[in-house]
Amino acid sequence: MVRVALVGYTNVGKSTIMNLISKSDVFAENKLFATLDTTVRKVVVENLPFLLSDTVGFIRKLPHQLVESFKSTLDEVREADLLVHVVDISHPNFEEHIKVVQQTLHEIGADKKPVLLAFNKIDAYQWEEPNPFDPSGQQPKPTSLNDLKETWMAKENNPCVFISAKDKQNIEEFKGFIYSMAKDIHVTRYPYDNLLY
Repeated sequence: MVRVALVGYTNVGKSTIMNLISKSDVFAENKLFATLDTTVRKVVVENLPFLLSDTVGFIRKLPHQLVESFKSTLDEVREADLLVHVVDISHPNFEEHIKVVQQTLHEIGADKKPVLLAFNKIDAYQWEEPNPFDPSGQQPKPTSLNDLKETWMAKENNPCVFISAKDKQNIEEFKGFIYSMAKDIHVTRYPYDNLLY
């Protein structure tokens, strides 16, 4: 089966997404390193079965006691056919988190795999209206969620989707992206197995 791995910085909502998509009960909590081992579940979207992995969150400087847990995640990521890079869009340093994850993927040789970028936690995302009377001329960054969808992030990291796993916003669109990308891989690998679609 096609293997799909949820990757991302720690505490971005990977386990919540895993529970939602796989209808399982993986431990999920809003704290750093709530997930300390890799969990794999069989998932079926429409007629297409695939394996979905929830991995340990990436971080810039990994504490020594987590290195062994992280090794199993790195193996899972290396073996995956498709990566779903989950980003906490409500975090003030989410752009830095994207870079840390991309750098880690590059270091382990997994940066050439197809990636779906999922901006999660749109329910917690907040922005300020620009102040036209601000004498510094600097406007708050980022702006509205709709504006974010038109920024470099959405254009450079295509395909991408904006979701809230907690509030189940845009989950059907998210599943549609995974289905389409996993189907493309499945068709290439099993060209004569067209019973699924």
